[in-house]
Amino acid sequence: MPRTVEVTELALRDGHQSLLATRMATEDMVGICEEIDQAGYWSVECWGGATYDSCIRFLNEDPWERLRTFRKLMPNSRLQMLLRGQNLLGYRHYEDSVVDRFVDKAAENGMDVFRVFDALNDVRNLRQALAAVKRTGKHAEGTICYTVSPLHTIEAFVEMAAQLRDLGCDSICIKDMAALLKPQPAYDLVRGIKETCGDDMLVHVHVHSTTGVTLVSLMKAIEAGADIVDTSISSLSLGPGHNPTEALVEMLEGTGYETRLDKDRLVKIKEHFAGVRPRYAEFESKFIGVESQIFESQIPGGMISNMESQLKQQGAGDRVKEVMQEVPKVRKDAGFPPLVTPSSQIVGTQAVFNVLMGRYKSLTGEFADLMLGYYGKTIGPRDPEVVEAAKEQAKKESITERPADLLKPEWDELRKRAVALDGCNGSDEDVLTFAMFPQVAPKFFASRDQGPISVAKSAAEPAKEAVAGDGKAPVTSRVEYKVKIGDKTRKVLVEPA
Repeated sequence: MPRTVEVTELALRDGHQSLLATRMATEDMVGICEEIDQAGYWSVECWGGATYDSCIRFLNEDPWERLRTFRKLMPNSRLQMLLRGQNLLGYRHYEDSVVDRFVDKAAENGMDVFRVFDALNDVRNLRQALAAVKRTGKHAEGTICYTVSPLHTIEAFVEMAAQLRDLGCDSICIKDMAALLKPQPAYDLVRGIKETCGDDMLVHVHVHSTTGVTLVSLMKAIEAGADIVDTSISSLSLGPGHNPTEALVEMLEGTGYETRLDKDRLVKIKEHFAGVRPRYAEFESKFIGVESQIFESQIPGGMISNMESQLKQQGAGDRVKEVMQEVPKVRKDAGFPPLVTPSSQIVGTQAVFNVLMGRYKSLTGEFADLMLGYYGKTIGPRDPEVVEAAKEQAKKESITERPADLLKPEWDELRKRAVALDGCNGSDEDVLTFAMFPQVAPKFFASRDQGPISVAKSAAEPAKEAVAGDGKAPVTSRVEYKVKIGDKTRKVLVEPA
């Protein structure tokens, strides 16, 4: 009998996050949820990552309402999210009681599988969130952020997997955010985890497609014993995104492995997003092919676009190559952190500063904190000269303890500040939204009653340019279009340029 390989579908979260700058509105997802729910996936990733931020920053959507909607429309599916450990969905560490509260509320609103990672692979930053998930009775997935450096070895990753097992994780995810996981290391790492943690430990493999080799990596991971793999439906795949779901199904035919996926439903899911995707063309990544040079630079596609934007704002758009050469040097000086949110943004921005102003002539506050241990510990030592520069600029000493241990209880103060805002409903969910994004939440609370805004272009009115909500145009300036998607006509609200 063929061995069943389970599949997690990414279209509702990382699929559009990677390809369309996380701008897809809930209204463009709800019409296909029934097919996704019945297609045979092990889980459906639909929340977390940048979706929370994008909902309130650009779409005037309540992310908690999005989660509740998915829960209602996909009653047979495990809903899955990406959680940044002690950072939750924000960009700083939160005190433990806030972490507990967030996990409790996410579970209460319908989340089933919590994929918990830390940008530095510091297990100390995962413990609180994982314990909170276990307490709710939901599925706790501990995560290894895969990266390559002189210090990152298969043995070190397997040791981290053993630590995650000891924390009670229900599964272990290998998260390859930059498509660096080549086929043989994929086999060796999965095999090592299985041998160390036991065959009953579920191993879940997540790879991007950017370098062009990772569909083969998924095959080798499956051969080594991987239980679950991540893919995205073909109409939301490839480039800086993920390998196509249908390609995985066909690849496994005749190999002794199979999925439980319903091909007819996959066609319907594909056609749905094929109809939706063109309306978000202005947000689409300009990178649509294969970039094997990432094996040298180790810079994820999204990080490249962010650096390009920063340089263009400074009138230095022609210096991208210099910055790409600087990033690996900054990463080495910082102790070889994996490049994933938020460490990728921190390292990338410092590389831009170094090129424009001279090496470490000016440090961002976040980079200084990274050098001083306020994000956690790194696998390698940090450059002592840069550490001293960080101390001088930040006016504080380096730390070795878990960063969250230095935080004072903050829930009462967060609630006090949140409920004072116009439009805050006083719920824990709203307080958490404020906690994650204190600069964005006030505007969202004030405009929430006006309803979601789609930032998609209307196929019916191609001359009208939809723009991301940058706060400059009043929400009352929306234009309504009627757009035909498949056999359905939807009303779409667009902010005019």
